[in-house]
Amino acid sequence: MSRRRDPVEERADDTRDLYDIATWERRGALDTVAAGIYHALVASTRLVVVAVALLILVGIGGLSAITDPQIGTLTLLSALPALALALYVRRTDVTTAEPLSLLVATFLLGVLTANFAAVLNSFSQQFFTGLGLVGNVLFFFLIVGPIEETVKLLAVRLYAYGTDSFEAVVDGAVYGAVAGLGFATIENALYITQSIDMPTAGALGLIGAGGGITAVRALAGPGHVIYSAFAGYYLGLAKFNPENRGPIIIKGLLIATFIHAVYNTTVGIGTGLIGFATGLPQLPSYLVFVLVYDGFFGLILFGKIRRYSRAYRSVHDSEDIEESSLEVEADEFDP
Repeated sequence: MSRRRDPVEERADDTRDLYDIATWERRGALDTVAAGIYHALVASTRLVVVAVALLILVGIGGLSAITDPQIGTLTLLSALPALALALYVRRTDVTTAEPLSLLVATFLLGVLTANFAAVLNSFSQQFFTGLGLVGNVLFFFLIVGPIEETVKLLAVRLYAYGTDSFEAVVDGAVYGAVAGLGFATIENALYITQSIDMPTAGALGLIGAGGGITAVRALAGPGHVIYSAFAGYYLGLAKFNPENRGPIIIKGLLIATFIHAVYNTTVGIGTGLIGFATGLPQLPSYLVFVLVYDGFFGLILFGKIRRYSRAYRSVHDSEDIEESSLEVEADEFDP
């Protein structure tokens, strides 16, 4: 679908100047001022979003959690599997490597935007608590999944999306994975903080008391990377198909939300069934469930990335062959 044009522009030839009649471009001082105001409003909106997210982080105790050395250590340990998966997604990017500065910025934005989900999830939960099991399922599919995947995508959209380094569809998967890592990191920090009695546990006691929740959060983290990598891939697809940007972004969010919500809905039942069938304790049973669930959708994700990689190599190999042929022909006719 090509850009829609005014009837005057459609019928006019290239010799007619249609500036401020049917077309527009930046020319005079007023145009420059208007463009400057627009970009300032966009930038200030982003700053307001970041500032509000930071205030929420401080308000819910997230900042103190991640700056406490002992909680920070447990959080770092819990984030290692998600970090490894995010690095692997980055490694599969067949195009140019993404700048470290953008990856770090996206990670930090993932940490910040996660706080919107914390507030919205907490507020919305009251409307589902009286509905029993059905309420839990509805809560996961209508609130938790959509909100958490949206705020992770927001972390990419706020900065990396608009840069020149976001130059390929697959870059969206990379930045999405990193945003998921940021989300998982702050979520782990909050869960660990809430699960440990800080005043009564000493340094060694804290590590011992936090070992169980750290292990559980370590297994939960990679899922966030996978979900948001799916959504990020479609954000990348949307960037290079602007005429269908909205539906493409929604498609990515629907996929990520579905995978996320199904995980939340089935993790308890699945872990219990694995334990019943195998006799394994709860944590090993949970590990088996996560490996199967994340492994299945991880294979689908990397299959999508591999298809992009094959297409990328195919078109670039064809260009290289054409260039080589032209060079050979030039050499043959070189006197």
